[in-house]
Formats: sequence, C-alpha cells, structure tokens
Amino acid sequence: MFIGFMDKSRKERGQGMTEYLIVVALIAISAIAVFSNFGRTMRNQVAGLAHELVGTDSTKYGVKYAQKDAGYANDAASKQKTMGDYSSTNILSKQK
Repeated sequence: MFIGFMDKSRKERGQGMTEYLIVVALIAISAIAVFSNFGRTMRNQVAGLAHELVGTDSTKYGVKYAQKDAGYANDAASKQKTMGDYSSTNILSKQK
C-alpha cells in the first residue's frame, strides 16, 4: 500500500514538471516572436539612449531609426496572416 502511494506521488511530480516545461517553452516561443518583430526597434531605442548619455543628438541616430522600425513592425502586425505564411518555402524566399 505504501509503495503504491509513493509510485503515484512520483508520477504526479513528473506530470507537474512536464506541465511546467511546456509553459516555459510557450513563454520562450512568445518572447522570440516579440523580439523578432520588435528587436530592431528596441536596439535602436537603446542606441538612442546611449547617444543621449554620451551627450550627442540621438535624433540623428537611434531614435529616428527606432521610429521607422516601429512603423514597419506596426505594418507587419496589421497584415492578415494565414498558416501558409509560415511555410518554410515562404520564409526562405523572404530571407533572400
């Protein structure tokens, strides 16, 4: 009887760990998607902040490009997408 209880306890711990790993994987995939769409914008904003800290005019550098990249990201987010947009041939043809 005690062995059966211990066996069930191990299975439940394994199930909890599996669920935790699935949630972590989904969060990681979401973070990758966000950074791939908005990564350039964030990098340019940080570059603008760095220029401001140094004392140079950031509008010539990072801020202007960050605004432009944010516009591109907004346009990309507003387009209707289907599952066909995520096929490997579609993705590879856009990278060329």
